[in-house]
Amino acid sequence: MSTQEPAGGRFESFSAFYPHYIHEHSNRTCRRIHVVGSALVLAVPVVALLTRNPWWLLAMPLIGYGFAWVGHFFFEKNRPATFRYPLWSLMGDWRMFFETVSGKRKF
Repeated sequence: MSTQEPAGGRFESFSAFYPHYIHEHSNRTCRRIHVVGSALVLAVPVVALLTRNPWWLLAMPLIGYGFAWVGHFFFEKNRPATFRYPLWSLMGDWRMFFETVSGKRKF
């Protein structure tokens, strides 16, 4: 499968998009930052419950996107797919996260 966006169009499915998504995360440091950010996003609801402070939930997108965008802008040096494919990018992030923590993808 090609990792380039279709000429003059958009990806028609997530399965067509995912190889492009992975290619856009070829820098190991960028991937690691994504995984750490995603893990912290999963920790935030726990912190919100333990502190009984729902304001923590507002930190979830800031942490998730903040870590990811640092990875892209400073290490991968590309534009995050979030801007063009917001839902598929979010799905790709979680798929990459679970592939990494399950050992299917290198950390």
